[in-house]
Amino acid sequence: MSEQTAADQTVIPDDTKQGPDWHLLKVAEVLAHLHVDSQDGLDTAAVHERRERYGLNEIAEISRRGPWGILLGQFRDFMILVLIIAAVISGMVGEPQDTIAIVVIVMLNAVIGALQEFRAERAVAALRAMAAPEARVLREHQLRRLPANQLVPGDIVLLEAGMVVPADVRLLQAAGLTVNEAALTGESQPVEKHPAELSTADLAIGDRCNMAFKGTLVANGRGTGVVVATAMQTELGKVAQLLHGSELQQTPLQQRLAHFGKHLSIAVLVICAVIFLLGLLRGEPLVLMFLTAVTLAVAAIPEALPAVVTVSLAIGAHKMSTRNALIRRLPAVETLGSVTFICADKTGTLTQNRMQVNAILVDGERQPQLLPADRASLPWRLLGQALALNNDSQQDRADKISGDPTEVALYEAAAAAGFNRALLEQHLPRSGELPFDAVRKCMTTLHRDTEGVVAFIKGAPEKILSLCVQQLSASGTSALDVEALHVAAEQLAGEGDRVLAFAMRRFDRLPDTSQPEEIERAFTFLGLVGLVDPPRPEAAESVKLCRSAGITPVMITGDHAATARAIALSLGIATERDTIVTGAHLKQFSAAQLEAQACAIPVYARVTPEQKIRIVEALQAHGEFVAMTGDGVNDAPALKRAEIGVAMGEKGTDVAREAADMVLLDDNFATIVAAVAEGRRIFDNIRKFIKYTMTSNSGEIWTLLLAPFFGLPIPLLPIHILWINLVTDGLPGLAFTAEPSEAGIMQRPPRHPRETIFSHGMWQHMLWVGLLIGVVSIGAQAWSYTRGVEYWQTMVFTVLTVSQLFHSLAIRSERASLFSIGLRSNPAMLGAVLLTMALQLAVIYIPALNPIFHTQALPLADLVFCLVLSSTVLFAVEIEKWMVRRGVLYNR
Repeated sequence: MSEQTAADQTVIPDDTKQGPDWHLLKVAEVLAHLHVDSQDGLDTAAVHERRERYGLNEIAEISRRGPWGILLGQFRDFMILVLIIAAVISGMVGEPQDTIAIVVIVMLNAVIGALQEFRAERAVAALRAMAAPEARVLREHQLRRLPANQLVPGDIVLLEAGMVVPADVRLLQAAGLTVNEAALTGESQPVEKHPAELSTADLAIGDRCNMAFKGTLVANGRGTGVVVATAMQTELGKVAQLLHGSELQQTPLQQRLAHFGKHLSIAVLVICAVIFLLGLLRGEPLVLMFLTAVTLAVAAIPEALPAVVTVSLAIGAHKMSTRNALIRRLPAVETLGSVTFICADKTGTLTQNRMQVNAILVDGERQPQLLPADRASLPWRLLGQALALNNDSQQDRADKISGDPTEVALYEAAAAAGFNRALLEQHLPRSGELPFDAVRKCMTTLHRDTEGVVAFIKGAPEKILSLCVQQLSASGTSALDVEALHVAAEQLAGEGDRVLAFAMRRFDRLPDTSQPEEIERAFTFLGLVGLVDPPRPEAAESVKLCRSAGITPVMITGDHAATARAIALSLGIATERDTIVTGAHLKQFSAAQLEAQACAIPVYARVTPEQKIRIVEALQAHGEFVAMTGDGVNDAPALKRAEIGVAMGEKGTDVAREAADMVLLDDNFATIVAAVAEGRRIFDNIRKFIKYTMTSNSGEIWTLLLAPFFGLPIPLLPIHILWINLVTDGLPGLAFTAEPSEAGIMQRPPRHPRETIFSHGMWQHMLWVGLLIGVVSIGAQAWSYTRGVEYWQTMVFTVLTVSQLFHSLAIRSERASLFSIGLRSNPAMLGAVLLTMALQLAVIYIPALNPIFHTQALPLADLVFCLVLSSTVLFAVEIEKWMVRRGVLYNR
């Protein structure tokens, strides 16, 4: 180590937690104070020691409810409390076993609800942990990528455009570094940063130009810094009360269900009051009727539906994360089913993101690779140096090269030809740079040599050629043939290559990098390099699947138009007849012109991130639902503007991921399509659960409401209603989350975003099937009651329960017959139905349970009668689905 020994690193100054005014100290003083070497970073012992003292680098959140809090929360519903109080009163004046049974079942319901909510909390917490930002850290002379919460004071971190600053950092180096500090200061303009010490002690955060603060965003350039504060000691930590995580936002579906639930609750309460009055008129006991009415209200009011949606969405999102689609916002799960356009980046999403040099053109000569350094002419030699030196790729001790895929390919091509960057930098050290940005579309590096300073520039051919005044050949410099070089670049791009141009310029002394327009001119052209990024093997099939699902794929790229066309044609995104629109053309489009043509444009090339917003808005003006991918800082506004913002997990920036609704962990277009299919499946299953629950509730209400009109006694006791609500809503209801995708799920058009969840015949189904369940239950009551058998109530109880089980099997698919999809295609549902049936038989045939549930053993003939009568629900729904398949009912 050059500045401190390894042993010294474990000695932590006592005042680090408070810290001096870091911006007043020189770089060497900061490093000495923190006992760290800027070239090596901390060692493992020092990291462990400091983490013990300072803890994880996390902003404290408002504590979330624990298991007991979640369980107690299940009893906040007013009707549940009324039921418990009514049961206790009933026990005091009647039979205490009824009270015990009711309380036990209510407790079981609460436990099931708490388990569902706790599972959802864990799933959301897991998603939050996966979405946590990372940091590039130098430790023990090795550059590592670690979760930002692992940082400790003294860590050396690297900052690059697009990153979220992981802790409070004192800058050691800065190259064109600007940071957006709006999160702390409210100032939207990025602040220029430098490593020099400042002289004023009491400076506002926005004026500490040699500091970068946790939670702010690196807008441009790159830099290196040392961590001086973590967690609650950071400036962000000091205002943590403003930044604490809020409760999980309610999805649009939850909002609609909550609104529906309020109106339905009023209707149910009115019906329960009617049932209560009808029972009294028939001479039923007051306490029994009050308990019955309250119990029915508890069972029928769907107050749990929004919570069930949360569970379903959270579990679905967690399942998606195992398939490389990380959902950052739960509403995205239901929104995915409405996507009509997917606007995808080409590089890495539709292609393999594995760039390789495919062709090089120098001095009129084309070669597939660089000529070896030992036998190359001057233009080839200088181009080789440019490929190696104008490059930010990093090579670690294991010889693994990391960085932008294009730069890695250039680095590898140069190294293969004998242009070793480490050796070249001994004679041509980098002295300055102008980093690439989306406005300039080029990158310049400055290198000292014995004759002064040489500048290498690379970028888009049209940009570089506009900055050149001559070109280099084996015989010296010559006039620049711009037209011929443009043709050559178009030819390479037409072959599917990404084309970069390289040039050089000499200076007598190091120029001022604050004036790029003075540096980036009067260059000497060196050559063109073509790179190819082959399409992903699965991309073409995914594009085909998109089209069959009514989704239009659109390619958006910053690459050359001909390159974009070649890839789009190979994937089936575009045809020979389609027009490729470039960013230059897009500038000339008015908003009305773009809106008129947007739906017919399959490929956009040379598009800036700002123009992505125009594309999204133009599509949205037609009522389209847009998923937009992005990876850069400037992509964030477009990601937020789209209905589904999709960020890249591998090559994306922290800023893009923060703005996105979904993160692709593998940067693969096929993952978006798979997520759409999974989103459709999840939404379908939520619909099925709601259809099942509301139909079951409807059946219970019809049963209790119709009986008095037929001169029959109240068919069910409160314990029966609660039991049905527990066993039928519980196990079979949860099993819907495991239901496989409907056949042809990606051969149907997207769901309209404003379409009600009760569309396509769902509300009609709930009414008529609920009525049918009520009719067969009353039928069983009438047949058994008129026969004078004592167990008539057990028959009604059994028919109502089994009818709902048959209904759960019947609606596993909205169109396909149960007999075609088979019972074993959802083992969870089959197991739930069999277990529920076993429990129902237990309360009928186990003597010890008879007095608790007021049941009696049924003769075999009557049991068979109950099962056959209940099965009419299954066959009735099968007829309904047959009519749907024939196009007679509920046409989509």
